[in-house]
Amino acid sequence: MIATVLQYLRSALFIGLMYLSMALFALVFTPWAALDRRGAVVGIRIWCNFIRWLARAVVGLHSQVRGVVPDGAVLVAAKHQSFFDIIILLSVLPQARFVMKKELERAPILGWYARRIGCVSVDRGKKGQAIREMVAAATAGDGPAGQLVIYPQGTRVAPGAHLPYKIGSGVLYEALGQPCVPVAGNVGVFWARHSLYRKPGLAVMEFLPEIPPGLAVRGFMERLETEIETASNRLMGEAGFGTREFGR
Repeated sequence: MIATVLQYLRSALFIGLMYLSMALFALVFTPWAALDRRGAVVGIRIWCNFIRWLARAVVGLHSQVRGVVPDGAVLVAAKHQSFFDIIILLSVLPQARFVMKKELERAPILGWYARRIGCVSVDRGKKGQAIREMVAAATAGDGPAGQLVIYPQGTRVAPGAHLPYKIGSGVLYEALGQPCVPVAGNVGVFWARHSLYRKPGLAVMEFLPEIPPGLAVRGFMERLETEIETASNRLMGEAGFGTREFGR
């Protein structure tokens, strides 16, 4: 009981330091970021690596990246369980930009920096129109080259929950004509979506072998879901999820 209370206190401290450091890093890097996109990219990457260190130091949450991190122009389709998987991806991908919900554009600091690195915003209420606008923005010639990250399920999904993969990933894969690198993860086991508590352990994001361009959309979607879900279940099993020993 005492250990759980202490971990809650450490979790609260970590969250406070995370957002405080976000404001401080933004203050330092904004002048450079306003003049040059590289300033935003560097500032974000340094902050994300700092947060990974902070999580380890304060709450005992270690993080690890497995597999080959892509450095060319690819579509990255990742498992999304919490804010921490975004942080881990941004800490290692050299030129990442995300497909994100439009509401995030209005978020303080996050929204401005997201626009500076070329993130593609989607109005999820528009459905079919949203997909067309996403593809148009992603394929625009003035967009930065690099790794475009999409979450195939469209939102954060708790460990053990099932949510269908949305067709937008397949449409984008076909339109871009690029390889797709699936990414599995177990981050939600330690950093839940609606919880203050941060569980100690090893959070992993694993880059899987790339899927070559040119597959039919239906076949691509089936392969993508199978590979990400199979690997994510394996990683969550490694973390103890679903066992009697798992818990606080």
